[in-house]
Amino acid sequence: MTKARGGSVLIGALIVDSLGNGLFLPLSLVFFLRLTAVSLGVLGLLASAATVVTLPVPVWTGTLADRFGAIPLVVAAQLLQAVGYLSFSWVKTPAGIFVASALVAVGVRVFWSAIFTAIADYADARPGQRSKDSWFALANTARTAGLAAGGLVAGAVVASGKLDAYLAIAYSAAASFAVAATLIALFVRAPRAGGHDSPAGQGYRAMLSDYPFLALIAVNTIFAMSSMMLPLALPAFVLRGLHAPGWLTASVLAGNAILISVLGAPVTKLVSRYRRTRILAASAVLWATWSLLFAVLVPGHPAWVIPLLIGATLLFTLADVMHAPASTALAAAVAPDHLRGRYLAVFQYSFTFASIIGPVFFTSLFGVGRATPWIVLALVDCAGAVAIVALEGRLPEKSLR
Repeated sequence: MTKARGGSVLIGALIVDSLGNGLFLPLSLVFFLRLTAVSLGVLGLLASAATVVTLPVPVWTGTLADRFGAIPLVVAAQLLQAVGYLSFSWVKTPAGIFVASALVAVGVRVFWSAIFTAIADYADARPGQRSKDSWFALANTARTAGLAAGGLVAGAVVASGKLDAYLAIAYSAAASFAVAATLIALFVRAPRAGGHDSPAGQGYRAMLSDYPFLALIAVNTIFAMSSMMLPLALPAFVLRGLHAPGWLTASVLAGNAILISVLGAPVTKLVSRYRRTRILAASAVLWATWSLLFAVLVPGHPAWVIPLLIGATLLFTLADVMHAPASTALAAAVAPDHLRGRYLAVFQYSFTFASIIGPVFFTSLFGVGRATPWIVLALVDCAGAVAIVALEGRLPEKSLR
């Protein structure tokens, strides 16, 4: 059996991978708007179409991960993104933009459908080191740090307004993914946990009959939407709801990213004595409290609004660093070893559903009133906390800790 090795390289490559995403994600639409003659409306449709293409990808990725292991898929995903970002520099037509965007979108979907299986396999093969929760916390920290660093670099480079700066970002993102793929391919080994595989149909039939796991996906969709709400909603809320300056948004998001990077590992270690379901419930309560504090913020009173906004965001950050490792570790622990790839790939649909629901949720409720989305989100989070505790008795006892 192949010996597991390269855990630190895997986390380091994840930072490089996230650096590439951080470099380009804030510019994905603006890039083509500046460098091509395609209108913003068409670009939005092309981006949405590229995302729709990826919806079946986790199902295939899970099957391949169970059959061949997750590491080759992680490497392939990064190479797809490298090719996609490189092609961004020369496509000019709607068809070319769609193909390039689809390459990146498929790569992203394969990566996040396989990376946690790779980490779980590695953790199982090195039981004397860290727990899965600790490895997932490190992965979340690495991802956040990479995204934040990439975003800062992108902002600094593009501030020049030069078209060559945009091309430099595309080349840098492509290089980041190529380097990450090379590092993982050369130095990381994570043998599969299961000793055998089930046919694709049989494996998914077993998973679809695992009703507690399906319920876990549904409940985690609530938590995933909450975790996305700060970066999604804060810019519009600060600008339109509080009539506050843009630097407040940038400062809060930067502070959140830094704290996630710093607090991820120690907080995970601190709460590891508790059941994962209880950790998730506590996260939901923290998100609900954060939402209610945001609901009371009003324009025209910066003396108390800004400190309260910052203090409330600390609750959001704590909830995020508790939820990310515990949710993935719980999904990994629920899965039978030989179906882990399928389980963790399908579990990512909770984040997909959240990314679809979240923008509509916020924009529609924000149109009703400044505080409405935050009050409703708090109620939804409370319902999620109750649901995850109720689900506790239906999950395998060994998966809870």
